[in-house]
Amino acid sequence: MAMAASACVTVPPSNVRTQTPANLGDAARINTQLGVDYAGQGRFDIAEEKLRRAVEQDSSYAPAHSTLAYVLAQRGENAEAEREYRRALSLDGADPSTHNNFGVLLCAAGKSAEADKEFMLALRDRTYPTPEAAWTNAGVCARKAGDVDRAEEDFRQALKLKPEFTDALSEIAALAYNRGEWLRVRAFVQRYERVAKPPPDLLLIAANTERELGDPDAAKRYEIKLLREYPESDQAVQLLRKSSAP
Repeated sequence: MAMAASACVTVPPSNVRTQTPANLGDAARINTQLGVDYAGQGRFDIAEEKLRRAVEQDSSYAPAHSTLAYVLAQRGENAEAEREYRRALSLDGADPSTHNNFGVLLCAAGKSAEADKEFMLALRDRTYPTPEAAWTNAGVCARKAGDVDRAEEDFRQALKLKPEFTDALSEIAALAYNRGEWLRVRAFVQRYERVAKPPPDLLLIAANTERELGDPDAAKRYEIKLLREYPESDQAVQLLRKSSAP
C-alpha cells in the first residue's frame, strides 16, 4: 500500500486538558499518524484503536478513514473497509493513494471493472509518487479477470516508469512463463536479480525455465538457491516432492 507517512507528529504535553474543536482536529491527526506507524509495524489491533479514535475526534479527516480502511482490509473486514474507503473519497476524492488502495480491495473482491476505474483515477494525478504501483495493481487485476494482454500492457507501463520495479518484473515474468516464452522469462528474471533477491516463486520459475532452455546447471543453481533461502516455502516443498518422485 502506498500509505506514505508525513513528518513525525509529536504528542502534545499531557497538561493540555481542554479539547476545543481545533484541539480535536490536531488529536485526530496525531492518532492517524500513530495508526500509520502501528500499521507499518503490523500491529493492526492497536492501529485500529488509534484510527477509530481519530475518526471520533474529526469525522471529516479523510486520511483517518482511508488508513482505517487499509487496516480493516488487512484484518479481513472487507465490507467495513469498503465503507471507510468510500467515506474517505467522499471527503477527498482527489487522493491518489486512496484510489489505488481502494482498487486493491475491490480487485480482491472480484470487482475488477470498478477496481480498474480506481487505479486509473490514481494515475490521473500527475503528483502521485508511485504510479508504477497503480499500473502493476491494474495489471494484476486484469490478469485475474482473464485479460492477459491488458495485464502485460499495464506491467509494461509500470516498467516504463520504473524499469527496476520488482513487482512488475515478477508479474511479467510469470506471464511470459505461462506462455512458454522462455528467453523473455530469463531476461526478466535477470533484470530482477540485478536489483533484488528473487522470491521463491520466481526462483522456481527460473529453474524450470533454464531446464526448458537446455541449461540444467543453471536450473540446478536456482533450485539450490530456492532450497537454501526458502526451505519452508511451498515452492521448496514442491521441488522436493518432484525430485523424490519415482
